[in-house]
Amino acid sequence: MDECVQYSYLSVPAFQKRLAEHPVGYLPLGTLEWHGLHNVLGSDSLQAEGLFLRAARRFGGIVFPPLFVGPDRIEDAGEGRQFIGMDSSEATRPHQQLPGSCYWVGKGVFLSLLESIVAQAKRAGFICLLADGHGPSRKAWAEMAPLWEKQYDIILLSSINDFDPLTYLTQNDHAGKIETSTMMALHPDLVDLSRLDPASWPLGVKGEDPRTSSASWGEYLLETTVQAIGRKLQELGL
Repeated sequence: MDECVQYSYLSVPAFQKRLAEHPVGYLPLGTLEWHGLHNVLGSDSLQAEGLFLRAARRFGGIVFPPLFVGPDRIEDAGEGRQFIGMDSSEATRPHQQLPGSCYWVGKGVFLSLLESIVAQAKRAGFICLLADGHGPSRKAWAEMAPLWEKQYDIILLSSINDFDPLTYLTQNDHAGKIETSTMMALHPDLVDLSRLDPASWPLGVKGEDPRTSSASWGEYLLETTVQAIGRKLQELGL
């Protein structure tokens, strides 16, 4: 059985042991959001958590519970309605409220939540925290990480600020070949490509065609990114 690396499942002695060995935390930035008919609504969270579980088991550290809220663009859709995120994407024609999405919080609220987590992680003894996942959440973290690093005296790693985009390969589309392949590698039972119409582009999907996805491509994306995380931690002596 794999060694437990999930914060919420650790006993105090197990937490103290893992923290002493590698004081690194991983924070999955997730959502409950439309990811096409072929993926589940928690795909952002499941991908980020799955990546970080692999990294923690290989290099040490502790994986925080995924967040299921995040910021995104929001537009007035008239009649008291709002379009959020992919609702008004060029990949969603006509623009519409996509079923299942239930994650939006204002950027200020989200940043307050992240800052509180940073402060508490420092207090708990973590030296380094890597957060990544949902695109707008990823960008918000990258924007504030340099400031919070100085303020709280903790290393804050971001896929945007600290990694080569040619080696940090996960979650770089929306329900397209990248995310769908990653889900197939991590949770093959949660992907159903048969739900996609072979004759038309899938609604609310950005990136390469998800119908060309494969678990083997997902494994490549995950392994390349895990190796990049390992190299970064090694550089930092963590």
